Formats: sequence, structure tokens, C-alpha cells
Amino acid sequence: MRSLGHQIVADFYHCDGSTLSDVDFVTDAMLEAARRANCTIVTQTFHHFSPYGVSGAVIVAESHLAIHTWPEYGYAAVDIFTCGDIIQPEDALNYLKEAFGAGQVSTMEMKRGQVDMMGVPAHELRVKPVLCA
Repeated sequence: MRSLGHQIVADFYHCDGSTLSDVDFVTDAMLEAARRANCTIVTQTFHHFSPYGVSGAVIVAESHLAIHTWPEYGYAAVDIFTCGDIIQPEDALNYLKEAFGAGQVSTMEMKRGQVDMMGVPAHELRVKPVLCA
């Protein structure tokens, strides 16, 4: 199956709560994850909630990386959505697991924008499809 995008939705459990409540740490980790995936960073926005928790997104030319944290539970919800065949979303995921000290991770992967269902000839696509098993 060929698709335009690859999305990884991940739940990180048993993380270091102090890192999850530190907006600067979360921002830096998400930006580094985007770089490790070979993404082109366009912009980013992050917000620290009171008394704790961070939500944010890194917009990349190839889609986005997003996070929502619950430091009081040692939990983070992460979404990595990338397009193109040179981007490595798994590298971003692995970096974030380590950065937040996740003791357990649950992931779901999806192929987004199935080319065969669009009825657009491959030569007319602006994005090179990802070949998926």
C-alpha cells in the first residue's frame, strides 16, 4: 500500500514527571525529535498549564509532532505525523522515549492518505508516497 503519510500515536507511561512538567525541557525534546527524524522545522508552540502539564506542537514541512503531558501520572500522549520517504518518525519516537524516561510505551501506527483510494496518478502527486507493507 502506498500512502502520503505515516502517523505514530504513542502513549508513554512511567515517565519522569519533572521532565513532563518542564515546558523548556518538553520544547527542546520535541524539537530535537523533529531534527532526529530529518524533519524541516517550520514553527513550534508550547503551553505550560498551571499547576502542571504541557501541551505543544512542532509544525514541520512534512506534517507535525505533538505532545500532551500529565506529569502527575507520569504520562505523555505523543503524535508523530510525517509525509515523504526520507523522514524517520521511528527515530523521533525512540528519542522521545529516552528523553522522558518512559518505562512503558504503547504505540499505534497508521498510514494516512492511501494513494490507491485517491484516484490520482502517481506521477501527479506532489509528495512521494511512502511504500508500506
